[in-house]
Amino acid sequence: MDMFCYQCQETAKNEGCTVKGVCGKEPKTANLQDLLIYLLKGISIYTTKAKELEVKTLKADEFVMESLFMTITNANFDDTAFIEQIKEGLDLRDKIRAKAEEAGANFDDNKLYEGATWRAETEAEFITKANEVGVLQTEDEDVRSLRELITYGIKGMAAYTEHAYNLGYEKQELYDFMQEALVATTDDNLSADELVELTLETGKFGVEAMKQLDEANTERYGDPEITEVEIGTRDNPAILISGHDLKDMEQLLKQTAGTGVDVYTHSEMLPANYYPAFKKYDHFVGNYGNAWWQQKEEFEKFNGPILFTTNCIVPPKSDASYKDKIFTTGAAGLEGATHIEADENGDKNFREIIELAKECDAPEQIEEGTIVGGFAHNQVMELADKVVEAVKEGAIKEFFVMAGCDGRMNSREYYTEFAKELPEDTVILTAGCAKYRYNKLDLGDIDGIPRVLDAGQCNDSYSLAVIAMKLQEVFELDDINELPISYNVAWYEQKAVIVLLSLLYLGVKDIKLGPTLPAFLSENVASVLVDKFGISGIEEVETDIDEFLSA
Repeated sequence: MDMFCYQCQETAKNEGCTVKGVCGKEPKTANLQDLLIYLLKGISIYTTKAKELEVKTLKADEFVMESLFMTITNANFDDTAFIEQIKEGLDLRDKIRAKAEEAGANFDDNKLYEGATWRAETEAEFITKANEVGVLQTEDEDVRSLRELITYGIKGMAAYTEHAYNLGYEKQELYDFMQEALVATTDDNLSADELVELTLETGKFGVEAMKQLDEANTERYGDPEITEVEIGTRDNPAILISGHDLKDMEQLLKQTAGTGVDVYTHSEMLPANYYPAFKKYDHFVGNYGNAWWQQKEEFEKFNGPILFTTNCIVPPKSDASYKDKIFTTGAAGLEGATHIEADENGDKNFREIIELAKECDAPEQIEEGTIVGGFAHNQVMELADKVVEAVKEGAIKEFFVMAGCDGRMNSREYYTEFAKELPEDTVILTAGCAKYRYNKLDLGDIDGIPRVLDAGQCNDSYSLAVIAMKLQEVFELDDINELPISYNVAWYEQKAVIVLLSLLYLGVKDIKLGPTLPAFLSENVASVLVDKFGISGIEEVETDIDEFLSA
């Protein structure tokens, strides 16, 4: 096989991509990503030991975080970027080892994981090694499954940690855990039970990562507010900003002010519309389009440049009119696209994008009206009395958490039909791009409470956990599973994996996960999740609704 990757929900035949990634990833890119993860494990062996000897490893901490983020599905398709990252990693690894040895560490190369000792200089050597170090290097299927579950969880954690880092928020324990977890995936002495425990610990630190990002976003930009977001267009040239990074959003709005160029959000950047700090910009128009996977058609009609701040990139066709209008930044990358780096202060210059936008036609309108969001935990808590009263009076019988990711598969129409078929005395709590399956439906309200409460981005699933824990406190329940809350979660990539592990750590049970269970779960590991946590796949809409409501 030319490659092997099964980290996303759309992996070929729900088994693994072996010729080319369904996401658009070429074998060379996939293999270089595997090589980078292999190297990160080696680096982490040295950083973990160095920290025991009180040696500071901040540069390596940041490098591991960023590198993990780069390997998330749909984040980076730029082979050159991975080659440069691997070169930097090799140099950094050897410097960290030297520092650890200066502090008294002793390493036996014959006993070390090979990623800690392997050396190469040329791209050809990288490619050769990259073909040898992929997922299938772990032969035991169950051990491989648990190692990958942990690895994908920390990839998602790294994404949330980097967003907070960009806003000046850091927790050393998050860096430490990501590296310790990477080291654990190289330890052949760990039992399956010990790896299961580590997956729960990954969920614990996932909660901390999401909490940190929530603090960073709200302290910088204010608590999200209930907001009607315009989905139509104006007649000015414009820039479309996609992804998740709110600092990039802030800098773009500041630099486009007074230029005559409007700014629209796309996909997971939609929740930027909910933050008070961004509402002061009159050239911030609203949201354009739908979930990430529809971008090929929608970007053709936008006319202006597109800025990808994180993952959710779909490589454009060679003849796409917008191909030369794509810009990337942060962990995102695309071969041939202009990449914008931050300076030493974390600031970015978006002048090139702005000047290009001025030369473009205004966006073509593809829909009109508004959608409502902004129901993060602080806003919902302000409505707590009203919500609790509605539950006590029977006006709200059940909440359905339908957070997570959207994707291309026709089977995801299930989530639209599920939302339509839910009884009128139920409320949907959502976060992530899964909401695009139902956030434009007219589902009405219950005593003024909208039946779809959008908390924000995938990382804002933390808000849904906070809401659940607050309701548990209000209703004086010992078990979070006694709440009238059911979980029907859609997943696509690794940020959804850390959300899932975080929910498991918090004790949430009986989650339905779809549209398919992860291919990286072996039969035995899947059985553990079923037996211990009640995780199951989706079935028919009516069957699942009946099962939820009869529980």
